[in-house]
Amino acid sequence: RKEYVDLYVNYMLNESVQKPFEDFMQGFLRGCPARSWKMFFPEELQVILQGQKTFDWRLLEKNVRYRNYNNLDQTIRNFWTVFRKLPEEEKKMFLAFLSGSDRITGYGLEHFRFCIADPQVENPDEFCPRASTCSFILFLPR
Repeated sequence: RKEYVDLYVNYMLNESVQKPFEDFMQGFLRGCPARSWKMFFPEELQVILQGQKTFDWRLLEKNVRYRNYNNLDQTIRNFWTVFRKLPEEEKKMFLAFLSGSDRITGYGLEHFRFCIADPQVENPDEFCPRASTCSFILFLPR
């Protein structure tokens, strides 16, 4: 019985997925050649591919740039007052709204830069904030 169980487990965990795994690995290596990622420990590669899971949110505020705003404008002060009070999950939701992902790949928030821009619309009360996820810009009406 032990031999049967061992053979069955080997089939289920190894042999049955061998072809799909080889296909996946071939595609993965096309986009990310092995010589590029073999220098990383598994934990480092996971952060690079999946992003950070925990953040120092003060760095997000520290690294922001402003367009047609400055950090003393009332709109900006209100924004950061509200942001600081948000629970962790809602801060990640904001990050997803801003960047398209609730994680930051690479080295984390200390290297993540985004911009808060005034869209300079005629009636700002008629507009909601919007984001350009490709360029990390939050358009925040006054």
